[in-house]
Amino acid sequence: MNYMPGTASLIDDIDKKHLVLLRDGRTLIGFLRSIDQFANLVLHRTIERIHVGRRYGDIPRGIFVVRGENVVLLGEIDVEKEAETRLERVSIEEILAAQREEQQEKQEAEKAKVQALKERGLPLPRADVTEEY
Repeated sequence: MNYMPGTASLIDDIDKKHLVLLRDGRTLIGFLRSIDQFANLVLHRTIERIHVGRRYGDIPRGIFVVRGENVVLLGEIDVEKEAETRLERVSIEEILAAQREEQQEKQEAEKAKVQALKERGLPLPRADVTEEY
């Protein structure tokens, strides 16, 4: 196989199942249908997979266009090993409820941290540094 620079090296991955981790923390799984020189991706039969602890849920998203600058990680999924997961699959409603609960816990922990810093007279973290993408 010849070496191809940049995104051209992904040509062999077209029509294979991939996992894409986005900058905002979302995880997408779908079949790679197209890619360009900016690493923009087109995924087909895409699902958004949400993980909370040892549970996960899948939300169908269909055809999904991902801007290349938002891709943190792209990897091919071994379809044969995919079924060997030790995670428990749950309904969409259940995983979304668990995700909301997890986010509320994180917000409460952050509020407690800020309050503790205030009480000790320490500088508070800047909002632009602590915000997620």
